[in-house]
Amino acid sequence: MLDKNSKIYVAGHQGLVGSAIWNNLLQRGYTNLIGRSHQELDLTDQLAVRHFFDEEQPDAVVLAAAFVGGIMANSLYRADFIMQNMKMQCNVISESYAHQVKKLLFLGSTCIYPKNAPQPMKEDALLTSPLEYTNEEYAIAKIAGLKMCESYNLQYGTNYIAVMPTNLYGPNDNFHLENSHVMPAMMRKIYLAKLIHDGKWEKIAIDLNKRPVEGVNGTGVTENGVEREKALDVLAKYGIYDNKVVLWGTGTPLREFLWSEDMADASVHILLNVNFSDIIGIEKYSSVHYGASTDGTVDRNHSAGRGGAIPSLGEIRNCHINVGTGKELTIRELSELVVQAVDFEGTVEFDASKPDGTMRKLIDVSKLHSLGWTHKVEIEDGVKQLFTWYRQSLQ
Repeated sequence: MLDKNSKIYVAGHQGLVGSAIWNNLLQRGYTNLIGRSHQELDLTDQLAVRHFFDEEQPDAVVLAAAFVGGIMANSLYRADFIMQNMKMQCNVISESYAHQVKKLLFLGSTCIYPKNAPQPMKEDALLTSPLEYTNEEYAIAKIAGLKMCESYNLQYGTNYIAVMPTNLYGPNDNFHLENSHVMPAMMRKIYLAKLIHDGKWEKIAIDLNKRPVEGVNGTGVTENGVEREKALDVLAKYGIYDNKVVLWGTGTPLREFLWSEDMADASVHILLNVNFSDIIGIEKYSSVHYGASTDGTVDRNHSAGRGGAIPSLGEIRNCHINVGTGKELTIRELSELVVQAVDFEGTVEFDASKPDGTMRKLIDVSKLHSLGWTHKVEIEDGVKQLFTWYRQSLQ
């Protein structure tokens, strides 16, 4: 069990979920936290990760770092999505085991489920049919991560838990048009289309300086000249026009969204209160008892009851936990909520020639509820809160 003095490493502590988990832990009185930016620690560098664990010796690890993006990014950077994520996961999980980390929480994604999985998707739907092609590489990487956790638990008696969040949104979201998820991209597009129509070029300049698009920033756009035309041309490539926005797909796919601070609360709840034995329903699941060899190193083969060596347990799989709301809405309905939040009076169109992705992605959250947690923020309030945060980020 982790106490308030436990040293907890949050990998990805500056990201959407990682920052929310960090703050949630602080609010609960867990102040012995470790974080490293990507510049400080490249998690794809095996030697660097090993040196970090040698130096810090964390008691627990939250693996929230990932290479992520929407449909466009998944299509453009397929090799990066599988390789970057696999490297990070392998390095952090293997070094956690080598350094006897007591508890590890791995964050995945509900894109792990088959494209045509029965809805709502239960944990048992994993690996039952083909994946959605547009995010196949990312999904395979995350499946590998949850299987690493499951396999280490079964072979070595570790206590590694994998959670699979639905689509997330919230403070510190990524609003870069090239690689952000659907909601922040949609929100920024609608906001910029409104600013163009209102002639608020000073605010457009601030927005582009904060988050340049294809190298185009706010320099010179307040003047009615070449730089403004260049900015308009680039924004048009992303469906942003004067009082009009064009979004990818038909608008009919159904999506579930979870406020990132709710995700953080669920993650910390599971980190502090849920063990592998709770998930597989076995009260006395033997944890590993590390032995020391003559040279003082960990004897990895010594275990007082490896899960994989107990035939009576049968086949143990799908030990991950879905994290979401269990509620859904169409992309078109989402756009209407964003339009209301932004107070946009223009038009939103859908380009059906562009891919929709998976048509429905609702998860079953009954396992999560049985473990004592339910969401708090509904989508109608969350969209308003996200737009408030976004505007504040531009000040």
